Amino acid sequence: MNSNTSTTGSSAPVANGLLPGLIRQFIQLAGRIPNTVLAFVARFSIAAVFWKSGQTKIQGFALDIVNGEFSLGWPHLSDSVVDLFRDEYRLPLISPEAAATLAAFAEHLLPILLLLGIATRLSALGLFGMTLTIQFLVYPDAYPTHGTWMAVLLYLMVHGPGKLSVDHWIARRFL
Repeated sequence: MNSNTSTTGSSAPVANGLLPGLIRQFIQLAGRIPNTVLAFVARFSIAAVFWKSGQTKIQGFALDIVNGEFSLGWPHLSDSVVDLFRDEYRLPLISPEAAATLAAFAEHLLPILLLLGIATRLSALGLFGMTLTIQFLVYPDAYPTHGTWMAVLLYLMVHGPGKLSVDHWIARRFL
């Protein structure tokens, strides 16, 4: 009989050693992270990405959610953003003016909704659609970045916003 196996037929002692035990403990510990924490980090992170992009498209209104800076004026599209949509992005079926306006609006509204956890799944779906548009029609070589965004947005669409959200509060009260 091989001295490395027990009489119960289990695998070699290496399988019961220190490293596999640490791996099992880590997996158990990681499994205890609540969905609420994951969803909040996902909502905050992806909202910041799109908010910052939206801020590059407008002038007059600025809110830096990371650094806490705020300035207010009447928001309007920046001078160069329509040119960017006309010359670089070149989206089919929509004028550069309309595309720039819609993108700026969506990149401000949807991140706010995500951050608060309002209509989270629909907001994530809207940003997912924007990401697909950017990936396939504007920057096809940026798939590593867009894949990361899509993974976060898919997580939110599938699992929802977690308990720290208006959606959760509404569901508890009315559904």
